[in-house]
Amino acid sequence: MTRTIAAFRAGQWRTSLDTEELPGGLGGLRLALVPEIVADADRQRWAARAPALPAPDPAERRELVLRAVELFRHGTVTVGGLGAQSAESFRTALWETAGVPAPLTVRWGAMLRASAADRPVPDADDALALVALPGNTFTCLDSVLDQAERSAAVWVRPSRREPLSAARLIGALLAVGWPPERLGLYPTARRALPGLILRTDRQIVYGGSGLAASVRDRPSLTLHGPGRGCALVPAGLPVAEAVDWLLPLIAADAGRFCRNVRTVVCEGDPGPLAAALATALDAVGPGRADAEWPLTVFREPRAAERAVASVTAGLGPGDRLLTRGPVTVAHPDGGVYALPRLVLIGAGEGEGDGGPAAHRPEHHPLVGHEVPFPFAAVLRAGKRTADAVADASLFVYRAPDRKEHEAAHDH
Repeated sequence: MTRTIAAFRAGQWRTSLDTEELPGGLGGLRLALVPEIVADADRQRWAARAPALPAPDPAERRELVLRAVELFRHGTVTVGGLGAQSAESFRTALWETAGVPAPLTVRWGAMLRASAADRPVPDADDALALVALPGNTFTCLDSVLDQAERSAAVWVRPSRREPLSAARLIGALLAVGWPPERLGLYPTARRALPGLILRTDRQIVYGGSGLAASVRDRPSLTLHGPGRGCALVPAGLPVAEAVDWLLPLIAADAGRFCRNVRTVVCEGDPGPLAAALATALDAVGPGRADAEWPLTVFREPRAAERAVASVTAGLGPGDRLLTRGPVTVAHPDGGVYALPRLVLIGAGEGEGDGGPAAHRPEHHPLVGHEVPFPFAAVLRAGKRTADAVADASLFVYRAPDRKEHEAAHDH
């Protein structure tokens, strides 16, 4: 039986003649896509309707947000096209379509709740906001909650690889009494995203470097692009201590967060640390429900192989792949795990701070390289290279014995 996750527009769940099948084992599950011409008509309808809506109360909005998040995490929510969905059914559906294991769904839900509770109550305005979500984690739904509180209305463009969490959050907000006119779920084809950006007043967009290049110049848009997370390891830090510090930074959340470490910059000899870290990453295995660092399954055909191939393609002369486990492992119910990878860059080449700019270590294709599984490149660098890597990183982690544990660098 074919089921279609509905769009939510003009205050109602609605189907579409344009649909797309979701990946994974839920045979027949599809997603309704909203054509650009329909979004344009909805924007005009909103402009006519908005002035008549009563002004929202900020304290009431915060109360509704927190109730909605608890319902999202633990309750039964009505989702357009799917009907009543329990928390267990949501976890199962997320596993079967997006390959996210239940422990990660639980963890990410707790992170969503903590972020919503800790954020200051924002001042409200009359903007129509757009949040375009990624497919790697639903913790980015925090931006939806933030914009729902501060905006006159929020439209959500979910990832077509993982629309279930966004649809469930819209259903949870509706269930606790959020005004339907102030919400929208607008799944679209990739080519329709610029149209949504043009038809909204404020935009929060998640995406990779290609998307970043196409939308970065719009003043009303906040882009959450590649994080290029790096860790700076001082000389003399004991190897065991360094591994204990770095392993969760690389492997937590299945390596899918923009703040995961992708580059480990060593002030001293990186060899012993890289070897020990590779051994620790080889022990991060798939398929265990009690695993400390659970991995996700790639449900789209060849997606895991393409992600791993992007690492192999970046290897240059003198680079060494230190992890020894298999590249991928098939799941018996379908889909493929990509296992953690660790690369030692320029083995035996010293600091590498000199030479033409194009050949400097910070320009190596695997420095800051982001893939949706645990991966990091390790290199030795002097101060100039370390500063260059840090300056290009949104998330910079310093060893625990330093005063500053983490700093965020603005681009």
